[in-house]
Order: sequence, then C-alpha cells, then structure tokens
Amino acid sequence: MEPGLERLRLRVGGTVQGVGFRPFVHRLAARHGITGRIGNDRDGVWCEVQGPRADVRRFLDSLGTDAPPLARVGSIDVQSVVPISGEATFVIEASDSSPGAFAMSIPPDVAMCAACRREISEPDDRRRGYAFTCCADCGPRFTVVQSLPYDRERTSMVDFPMCAECASEYSSVDDRRFHAQATCCPSCGPSLMLLDDRGCALPGDPIAEASAMLDAGRIVAVKGVGGFQLMCRADDDGAVSALRKRKHRDAKPFALLAGSIEHARTLLELDDLSTRALTGPEAPIVLAPAATGADIADSVAPGIGQFGVMLPATPLHALIAARCSFALVCTSGNRSDEPIVVDEADAFVRLGDIADAFVTHDRRIERRADDSVGHVVSGRFQLLRRARGFAPRPVRLTEAGPPVLGVGAELKNAVCLAVGNDAHVSVHLGDLEHPRTVAAFEAAIADQLAMAGVNPELVVHDMHPEYVSTKFATAQDFGPTLAVQHHHAHLASCLTDNLFDGPAIGVTFDGLGWGTDDTLWGGEFLIGDATGVRRAGHLAPVAMPGMSQAIRQPWRMAVAHLVAAYGDSLPTTAMTLRNVDRVGDVVGLCPSAIRTSSMGRLFDAVAALCDLADEVSFEGQAAIRLEQCATDTSDAYEWTIDEVDGVLVIDPAAVVAGVVDDRRAGLDVGMVSGKFHRAVAVMIADACARLRTSSGLTTVALSGGVFQNRRLVEILIPMLDAHGLTTLHHSQVPPNDGGISLGQVAVGRAHLG
Repeated sequence: MEPGLERLRLRVGGTVQGVGFRPFVHRLAARHGITGRIGNDRDGVWCEVQGPRADVRRFLDSLGTDAPPLARVGSIDVQSVVPISGEATFVIEASDSSPGAFAMSIPPDVAMCAACRREISEPDDRRRGYAFTCCADCGPRFTVVQSLPYDRERTSMVDFPMCAECASEYSSVDDRRFHAQATCCPSCGPSLMLLDDRGCALPGDPIAEASAMLDAGRIVAVKGVGGFQLMCRADDDGAVSALRKRKHRDAKPFALLAGSIEHARTLLELDDLSTRALTGPEAPIVLAPAATGADIADSVAPGIGQFGVMLPATPLHALIAARCSFALVCTSGNRSDEPIVVDEADAFVRLGDIADAFVTHDRRIERRADDSVGHVVSGRFQLLRRARGFAPRPVRLTEAGPPVLGVGAELKNAVCLAVGNDAHVSVHLGDLEHPRTVAAFEAAIADQLAMAGVNPELVVHDMHPEYVSTKFATAQDFGPTLAVQHHHAHLASCLTDNLFDGPAIGVTFDGLGWGTDDTLWGGEFLIGDATGVRRAGHLAPVAMPGMSQAIRQPWRMAVAHLVAAYGDSLPTTAMTLRNVDRVGDVVGLCPSAIRTSSMGRLFDAVAALCDLADEVSFEGQAAIRLEQCATDTSDAYEWTIDEVDGVLVIDPAAVVAGVVDDRRAGLDVGMVSGKFHRAVAVMIADACARLRTSSGLTTVALSGGVFQNRRLVEILIPMLDAHGLTTLHHSQVPPNDGGISLGQVAVGRAHLG
C-alpha cells in the first residue's frame, strides 16, 4: 500500500439498522474518496474504510455528526487494521445473521416523509394514490420485521418481490430508496381490499368507497401499520355515539385524525412545540386545548376541554383524510380493555359488530403497535403512551451491564429489557385485566428475549402480590426475581429517563402502589436512587372504602376524606355529595378499610366534592375533569405538615375542609379547582425545600400518573426553581405506569452491581 494510507475497522452501535445508515455511509465514503465495505450483524453495523489518513479522519468525524435523522448512533469503536491492497470501491455486504446476542434495536415505524407525500399526489407519478409508498426515510420497521438483522428477507415484505423499477431504485446509490427494505409500488407491493362486516369483498376503489362511507356516517375499520383502527366522522354525534355504544367505551375521549397541520389548527390551540411534535417523524397523538369553534361532536371528548389529534402517519391515512372535508375519529381497533387487533381473521370476530366495513391489505403485521400519545409540559414534549414512532427506540443507560428484564405494573403495562447500554422499553401493551392483554404481554416478553438473543440475569417485578405481572415473574423459569416497591421504580425511571445517577428527592404521586408497610401508597416523597430509597414524607393515610369500588366511584374517597377531616360532624358536611343516602354505609366501612396515602385518590375526592365525577369509566377521568375546569388564581388551600420520627406527614384535612367551605359558599368550581391545584404545588415545593435542608439534595424528580397534569407541573416547576431546586420530569417514557419497567431494570442493574 502507498505511504500515508490508513485502514480502520469501525463498530457502530445504537439504532443503525433500517434507518438508511448503510446507504448514508456508502455516500459519505464516496464523498471523501474512501474505499471499503459495510454490513449488518447482530452487534449493529460494522465497517472497514481505507484511504489517505486525512480523508479517513474527515470521514470518521462526519460519521457521528451527519448521520441520518432516524439513526441513533450510540457508540463508534475504532480499531486500526492492516490495509488490504487493491480495494477500489466501497460496497454494502450481505448481512450476517448468525446466532448470538443482539446489541442493537429494531427501529420504530416512521411517518410518511414529504417526498413520499408528494409522490402519492403527483398526477404522473407511478406511485400516485399508492397506500404503501415509502423510502429509506420513512415507512414501517418495527411492525414488519420478523428477525434481525433488518433486511427485506426477514420482514413481512419478503412476500412481495420487487419489480424491475423498484429493484433499480433499491440498488442505485443516489436514489432515496437505496437499500430501503420496504420499497414497493403498485406493480409489486401490497394491495388494498374493501370488505363488508362478514369479510366479503365490496366493489370499487377501497379508499374512495371507504371515504364515501365515512361521509355518510358509517364506521370503518382500517388496517394501519400496527393494527386496526376504527374511524368515523368526528363532527357527527350520531356516528360517534354509535361507535361508543358498539365499542363499549362510555366516556374516554377519542383521538382525531386531521388531514394537515392547517386542519389541526382548526381543532387545537397549538404552540410551536405541539406543532413540532405533530409534524415530526413519530407522528403521535398530541393533546392540547380545543380551539374555539372546532367542528367536533360533544361526544368525542365529553366534559373535557381538550382533544388528542394526530396527522396521517401513513399514505393510507393521508389518502383517506384527503377525501374527507371533516376530521375523523381514529381510535384503536379493539373492544375496550382489549389489545389492538392485528389480523383479518381476528378483526372480523372482534370488530365485526362494531365496523360497517373494513379497509385491509395483504401485508402481515408482525408486531402490534398502538398510536403514541403525549403533550407539551413546561417546554418539552412528554409521552403519556409510548408506542408507534417511539418504541422500541432504546433509552440510553449511563453504563453497560448484565441483561435485566422488568415486567412492569398492572395498568398501562410496558415491559423493558436492558442489554448493554440500552434499555429496550416495549410498546404500550395496556391494562393486564383482560386475558387477551395478558397474552400480548407474555408475547412481548418472549419477543424481546428472542430478538435480543439473551436470557435475563434478573427478572424485576412490582411488590404488589396480586399484579398479573408479579405472578408471571414469580412463576417464570428463565431468571431469578427481585421485587421492587412501586414508587421506588417510579423514581428510578425518572432518573434513568434523564440520565441522572442520583440521589435525588423523588416526588412520586399516583393512584396507588403497594407499600412496604402493607398499605397503599401514592403520595410519596422519597430520598434515594436506583440503589435504594427511604420514605421521607407522605400524605396522611385515609381509608379506601371498597378498594376497587373507591377507584370507580370517587364519591367514596370524598367520604373517606370527609371522615378524616370532620369526624363526628360528617352528617352535615356530607350534604355536599349527591350520594347522601349511601354515605352512612361507606362511613361504616372506613374503620376497617385498607388505608392509602394516594394523591390520585385525593384528586378524585376533590372532583367528587365539586360534583365533577360521581362515577368514572376510565382511569384518571375525575382528575382530568378537575384539571380542565380549573381557573388561574393566586389563592391556595392550606396543608398541615408535621414531622413524625423524621418523616414528613402531610395532612390534607384542612384542604378538604376548605373545598367544602368554598362549595357551600357558592364559589365557582373552576376557582375551587384552581385553588386546589395551587395548593398541591405549594405543598410539594414546601416539602421539597424542607427535604433539601435535611438531605442536602437539590434535585427533584417528578414521577407518577399525577404528573401527567399539565397545570400542576407548570405551576410547580417555577416554585421549585425559586427554592433553588433543579427539576427532572419525564420525556422518553411516560410518568405513569408505562414507565415503571424502565425503573425496574435500573433498580435491578443496581442490585446486581
């Protein structure tokens, strides 16, 4: 070889398969005059490059800084090797699929890019109106891959051999479909079908006919990338009400599909961050306040002043939306509490009495993925449900370690497998209260372990003995187990989400979690990190009369808090409740009922005292209504904070009494809610300031479902800032139980370490 030449072997880890990384490196090598080769294997991407030393170094500098937008370069290991003489080109080699553990992740599905959007609308383009148009910058990944490495022959696209024109695009280094594994066109790719509710083919163009049905107020099931969705006109109260009745979904808000960002602005009050989230490659459902005059039926989000809206993530959705002059309800294709349906045979069984027609196709869905949901809080986009577009993108860990599996909680379940430096959090799986969801949970765990090619050294589960996930973990035979207290996992999840090793003050507020004292926690101040915590403060426990009934009937928690606040004088104060005739029975349950320190249940109680939620049909309904009706105020109710044996005990009795007094005086419910939200924020800031003094810690981590409350968080953070405290809150995983499994693996890693 000539003097001055250098050859390097590179190992690139992270999300670097299925995101156009090899074509990018090929073009980068050509730009710098570099020869060599590149390929996929079980560790990610390997590459050997050769050329003049200065050119090789410039190539190396560009590798991490100029990577494709969908790539997540986690690491680049560089090793010098002896140059190979005579190499004149740079080539992409066949992937190595030999057995072994994977140190990389499957990329998530990516929303349709602008170039593909133009193609499906161009009159003379060969992909005009084609519902499966994609390229290296967009399209399905996670939902079509069968095994790794990510190549077409290991995806459901293997059923569709490329035509000559697509093959030419696939092999042309200058084409944006160069090595795009899902490349196809009407001549060689999947095709659409329109079927009736019995599975019989209907005549006409599927998109045109389905759009006409939607226009007429019918309900149509559409096979998306990660499962079926149910659509109807969002401005037609009759259609929406029919969908609610058939789906058995009483009040939980429906998501909306808008055809464009301009259309979305007529539905939502959008700021710059919400707009960026809506139009990003993940294309989640974004929650924001409803725009004035939005043409949406009241039954879409009854009693709630906000909507969840998404833009078309696929050409199919874009083509349907383009034919509709109205917004569409676009909700998961399932019955309430069941997982989203992914195949036709199941769809006609599960959805046949819900949908009037089905738009389906012949490309298999290998993995279900619901739509992601989030909102903007305090200057950052926060996920509330992590699924399509985000999962299974890994959460980076501060250091490598042994494989650990976290099986999550009972509600909003997601599982997590930590391998190397990455924590692979699954898509949202749902509540483990239905056998079909449990089956999806078990399949997700099996899939994660198979794709990674590892056996966990530890399986981490919640401390609650009756959780389905706990029972699964303690019955499995592929690893030893570790029980982790629910709120410890919440704190560890927030710290891991923010790449913060801790320790920190953890404010973990939610509905409930099994405590170490065999009561139900949920209003906790913790001090610690993944290695361990101590309970530094909590709400004063009250009875939870009827257990699960108290969750479904918030007025029961109102009675419990009234008993705690008023004692024997309850009969007069109970007149604020609509269930006066049933109060006595619930009062009688309180002395023997299990006790809870839950902040979530306090929100429920205040909502009931404000006549906002007598009974609820979905988790968080009462708290959402309380938040949505709140008005701004500088007033706040007072708390009593005592220190008992070194632990702060925060008594809400005075807050409850203040709510009752204001309601009797006729104060507007919005003002009562505003005073309550500010009171919670003031109490948290006060408690954290006290704990900073006693512990010396200046970082506060907010986790748990209560911190989905945008109003509370945005009032609270400036207060913490004023106390000189740094606030951490979630972004990569939800603050609710959808982020629990990430905290579990963090605690598990610390335990093994």
